[in-house]
Amino acid sequence: MPTYERLPRFIKDFGALSREQQLLFVAAVEKFVADLQAGKRFRKGLQVKGVQGSPGVYELTWADDGRATFSYGKPVRDGETHVIWHRVGTHDIL
Repeated sequence: MPTYERLPRFIKDFGALSREQQLLFVAAVEKFVADLQAGKRFRKGLQVKGVQGSPGVYELTWADDGRATFSYGKPVRDGETHVIWHRVGTHDIL
């Protein structure tokens, strides 16, 4: 199971989402984690890609106008991916 951390800005952003948006994000993260565990490429629906001008930072699409940014950190447990969540919200966060 991947480990993760949430940066303070992510926590603030998440709290500003509606309950419906939070649930959509959590559902997308479940798919994201399943893909990480399977060691496959991310499914097309998540649209995971690099953020232009920010090397090592990626974006995940969780709704038509829902984005989250993240990076990979140093593993906390051997053999497990560590995800650092940066921001979550609408396309405006990019």
